[in-house]
Amino acid sequence: MLNQNDILQTQDMIDKRHLDIRTITMGISLMDCCDPDLSVCCAKIYKKITTCAKNLVKVGEDIEKEFGIPIVNKRISVTPISIVAGACQTESYVEIARTLDAAAEVCGVNFIGGFSALVQKGATTGDWKLMRSIPEAMAATQRVCASVNVGSTKAGINMDAVAEMGRIIKKTAELTADNDGLGCAKVVVFANAVEDNPFMAGAFHGVGEPECVLNVGVSGPGVVYHALQSVKGQPFDVVAETIKKTAFQITRMGQLVGMEASRRLGIPFGIVDLSLAPTPAVGDSVARILEEMGLEVCGTHGTTAALALLNDAVKKGGVMASNHVGGLSGAFIPVSEDEGMIAAAESGDLFLDKLEAMTCVCSVGLDMIAVPGDTTASTISAIIADEAAIGMVNSKTTAVRIIPAPSKVVGDRVEMGGLLGSAPVMPVHDKSSEQFVARGGRIPAPLQSLKN
Repeated sequence: MLNQNDILQTQDMIDKRHLDIRTITMGISLMDCCDPDLSVCCAKIYKKITTCAKNLVKVGEDIEKEFGIPIVNKRISVTPISIVAGACQTESYVEIARTLDAAAEVCGVNFIGGFSALVQKGATTGDWKLMRSIPEAMAATQRVCASVNVGSTKAGINMDAVAEMGRIIKKTAELTADNDGLGCAKVVVFANAVEDNPFMAGAFHGVGEPECVLNVGVSGPGVVYHALQSVKGQPFDVVAETIKKTAFQITRMGQLVGMEASRRLGIPFGIVDLSLAPTPAVGDSVARILEEMGLEVCGTHGTTAALALLNDAVKKGGVMASNHVGGLSGAFIPVSEDEGMIAAAESGDLFLDKLEAMTCVCSVGLDMIAVPGDTTASTISAIIADEAAIGMVNSKTTAVRIIPAPSKVVGDRVEMGGLLGSAPVMPVHDKSSEQFVARGGRIPAPLQSLKN
């Protein structure tokens, strides 16, 4: 039970420490929308989404007003479209992307995820069609997000798909060059993708999920940062305990909002994703939390250890606050969306290699990274392969969301606006990975995949 002190503490976090519900995301199964006729399939998809999610935004806004808890985003995720559209007699799924975009607009949500394919072990004809539709789909839509899972601990890494995604990301950047390659900010390449992720751009509604479900993503880096200011100079045991208690409070709020939204919408409550998701706002940064632990700047020696502690403590505190924790649940390090990360990258203290090391111990991976526009497709594919290998070997979700910004060079800045923020263009290694990527085939799964 919440007492008066709990309520007052939570209100203080909301008013002064950037605490919010980052997203309530409705997952919708589109399995009953399959049809060989593309126009019929699109009509079914549009009707299903606009029927199921017609009250999502209103319910979110009502809860905000009644509880005084900000809910920043209301979103939708759907069954991977490569599965839904597999029977369609068409060579391109762009029209389906446009249908998703139109449905999202009518429902009033800011993003819809699920223009996705799961190709960790191999790709079907529908999977290839979806992947090759991504560039045009991202250029033709405002709200649609795409994701492709290219590897897993059980299956290894599909290097044919990795090579193709490097080319797809380059083409997406070219088709959205007028917006600094913004389309790439809506494309995620995963290893070990989860089926109940409420965060964009990687959300999709997994085939093991119910007909319709509500998942919640919380946030609160500013709250954790403020809490650590009260334990300056104290041992890491105290730091970890402080983060755990704070994560508990943050997650309890997410559980409360999720259960209430579920009740009002008449659909099951799925999970709380307790990831610390930063924003470009000052005071809402994961990087500043790490610096509060004693680092002069995020990216210096000790950063990976500090992030490991943060990620573990967030999980330990959060799982005690909700019966159903899922999604990614940890700490995000998206460069363009974190004021402290932006500052560290611009000062030359944070590089891709260090970010890669950090992804070994936190949620997701190389997220919202801008690189020079002349970065080759094979280099992008090699970066994806490195991240997928980290996820595969460590049995964790990793991902790459990278923007080869057209006409931009190291030192320039890519402006994306809103929660996507702005990204300093970071250097990549200038030596070629072309022959490595060109081999194709599959990188075998590690021995730990044989756990049954």
